[in-house]
Amino acid sequence: MISLCIIVFLCRHASFVEPFQSVPTWSPNLIYKYRGQYSYNREKSFFLSSVRKTSIEQTQKPRSRRSRSSRRRSSSLTKDLKHPDAVETWRIYGVDVDPDSLGCSSKKTRSNEKDKAHQDVSPERLYMTTPVLTSLLTRLRIKPNHLVDDSKDDQVELPPELIDTRVIRRSTDARRRKGSDPKYTYVVDVDITKGNARALKFVHQPGRMERVNFESDLKKRNEVDADGLDNRATLPKVLIIGAGPAGLFCALSLASSGFKPIVLERGQPVEARGKSIGALIHRRSIDPESNFSFGEGGAGTWSDGKLTTRIGRNSEPVRYVLETLVNYGAPKRILVEGAPHLGTDNLVRLLRNMREDLKLKGGEIHFGCRASKFDIQDGVITSVEAENSDEKVNANAEKNVSFNQLDAVVLATGHSARDVYQELHASGVTLEAKGFAVGFRIEHPQRIINEIQYGKEWGRRVFVSNESEQLGQKFTHRMSTDDANAQHFGKYDTDDKTAHSGNLPVPSYRLATNEAFDGESNRGAYSFCMCPGKLKCQIVPSSTEEGELCINGMSFSNRDSLWANSACVVTVSPDDPILDKYQSTHGQLAGLEFQRDMERKAWTLGGGNFTAPVQRLTDFVAGRVSSSVPSSSYRLGVKSAACHDIYPKPLYNALVNAITQHFEKQMPGFLTHEALIHGVETRTSSPLRVVRDPKSLEALGVHNLYPAGEGAGFAGGIVSAAVDGLAVAEVIKAKFLGEGKSSSQGTPFSVGFDY
Repeated sequence: MISLCIIVFLCRHASFVEPFQSVPTWSPNLIYKYRGQYSYNREKSFFLSSVRKTSIEQTQKPRSRRSRSSRRRSSSLTKDLKHPDAVETWRIYGVDVDPDSLGCSSKKTRSNEKDKAHQDVSPERLYMTTPVLTSLLTRLRIKPNHLVDDSKDDQVELPPELIDTRVIRRSTDARRRKGSDPKYTYVVDVDITKGNARALKFVHQPGRMERVNFESDLKKRNEVDADGLDNRATLPKVLIIGAGPAGLFCALSLASSGFKPIVLERGQPVEARGKSIGALIHRRSIDPESNFSFGEGGAGTWSDGKLTTRIGRNSEPVRYVLETLVNYGAPKRILVEGAPHLGTDNLVRLLRNMREDLKLKGGEIHFGCRASKFDIQDGVITSVEAENSDEKVNANAEKNVSFNQLDAVVLATGHSARDVYQELHASGVTLEAKGFAVGFRIEHPQRIINEIQYGKEWGRRVFVSNESEQLGQKFTHRMSTDDANAQHFGKYDTDDKTAHSGNLPVPSYRLATNEAFDGESNRGAYSFCMCPGKLKCQIVPSSTEEGELCINGMSFSNRDSLWANSACVVTVSPDDPILDKYQSTHGQLAGLEFQRDMERKAWTLGGGNFTAPVQRLTDFVAGRVSSSVPSSSYRLGVKSAACHDIYPKPLYNALVNAITQHFEKQMPGFLTHEALIHGVETRTSSPLRVVRDPKSLEALGVHNLYPAGEGAGFAGGIVSAAVDGLAVAEVIKAKFLGEGKSSSQGTPFSVGFDY
């Protein structure tokens, strides 16, 4: 009652009413808003917090909404800064843009964007358009100035508070929560002075707004002064086994620091490897040493070339890997796209450039040379024996060759090099079983995925040709994907009021659950390596010998396809009961033998000759053989078969439960008779890990042997394998360059990727 009387008394005096002339009514929230004059306590009573002696003239003057105390706080924000004009960079997440705002531009605008793509313009600038800047300013609560029309000018005008802006990543958010439409989501770096950042109340919030520190020496570490090497009587002899991402990045990093690494690759360079793959596709003749799995660049070369990773998309080592790929010829857009990929055609070109650069820096690379034996004495690896391919022997090369007096051996073979695991096991190198996943590859018509992900209104706005033209790719005909999409959505009535002008990229998907019930317990199940139809994706055989059938997805960078495919797999733990019968005879190699057994079953069901067994997804769930099957992108032929009988019953039950109870709920329409499963996908990851010391990265109990990459069990894709190869190179340089020659001593910037 007393507090209420005080409020009534104050309201009758103009000196106190004046600051609140714009407030129509009194409420606790409004009074709390002007907390410079009043406060609101927990008991919901009001009291006068401070009454300053002011003259009638001052109180009767019109005052702004900001109180004097708030202005004093604002001015004090920059007084305590030592260097308020110093520039710092902030990374802003969640800058959302409506596709219609990007699609409303005129034809001249799209022409300008296409011209930018052909010019030497960084993607950070290419994607910074007026709608993006408008959304950014709204996010930062900055009143926009007059923005330049994109159709008339290539530049975007910045407000005085900002110095520069750059798009770091662009992705598509197709999650339809509460009926929301798809949208583009950007991550933008903003250069701003410390004073303005403080005035705009920039606060470090991980995942929303982060202050970026670019004081990194990662690039310097890969350009270390090699005086320490020059002073040695002989250079350290480093042998790298495998020319995949881990091996190549390790070799290039060492060569940049003065080392002369020797790289052994059992397969062929990309030029000859393409011929081997052509022989498999057209004549069904497989070369066990040069195929979709073995050869320059590793298994990822003739795959989708995905650059997604779970070790930090914006982390320093990942950005370094992406920038290095761009320097060797990869498209610049991979630096910005949320789900970047290279495609086989781009990988072939940049791998050739990486090889030539390695040779110029003094490195060696031997193709058609397979490591066959490791000489380990007293816990130290000293030499490696290798076998040359028949082609090299026919060219007057010796069949067997030895590499002796080695100072370091980097083991960077892929997960398909099963003979290497067996040789390591026989040599006493410590191996441990790790979890992996097996399943099938599911193929949908791309038009169905478009409707599931974007809905009927937005699904019709998927245009492969327009998107490709904006990226600088030229086509002389309309995409078949676009024709199929237009025909599919033509059956729906179009309301002009709901018609959209913006275009959307060809959608992909990612599904996962940890509650796939196998009849006794839950397992993990997920989609893997999804290839959307814009890339002329197809299913290919990734087998390394006859009698075994394993498949994978492959795509080029700039062509379309009517299909979208993805692996659908279920997890197998190291102590899984389904491995019991294999462990009794194969011990730690039980996972390898299980994979082989499933691949032999698939070969038999398909009838041999690399024909793939297939089954409609609805029939797979029902446990019946399909009476007919739709067309497939697998070019070596398909055969309707009982794919539900390939895997043990617990794995089949888990897959069915995941598809019917989880994936179908996450993506209604995923379970359709038009979807076709192909058998089998078994090589998602290595079932073994070469145990290594977490600091020295040497194999446990074997000095100078450095396991690296996906085959060793420390990576899960191109980027993470490359990062792990760089980590191994760092510890080798620290070991031989000595103190003061490398800044990577102690814990390296990455210790690999773990499943």
